[in-house]
Amino acid sequence: MTAPSRRRGRPIGESATSGTLERRESWNGLRPGDPVVVSGLRLRGATWEFQAHTVNHRNGTESVEVVGGRDGERSVRSFEPGRIYAVRGGRRGSNPAVGTGGRSLAEEPQLPLR
Repeated sequence: MTAPSRRRGRPIGESATSGTLERRESWNGLRPGDPVVVSGLRLRGATWEFQAHTVNHRNGTESVEVVGGRDGERSVRSFEPGRIYAVRGGRRGSNPAVGTGGRSLAEEPQLPLR
């Protein structure tokens, strides 16, 4: 199965559906390019940007696509929604309040900032 293509010119937030896979370019207040923190990832100096939220309707699996990595890397990775946190203060490299009661974007959606 091939991944859904990213068509230019589609409004932000519109979903692309390919059979059982739905891909949205906005999720819980995030839009493509918004900085996020991925909890439980031990990759020192890595920064990540939100790319899309996907749902597989066949098995109910959700994931969040992010792009980034260490300086000079532009890897695309997918993580469970509960591991994605907003960057506080809008600074890349900032850490969420993980372990101190901070809630992921899956638990506590944010209002759009734009």
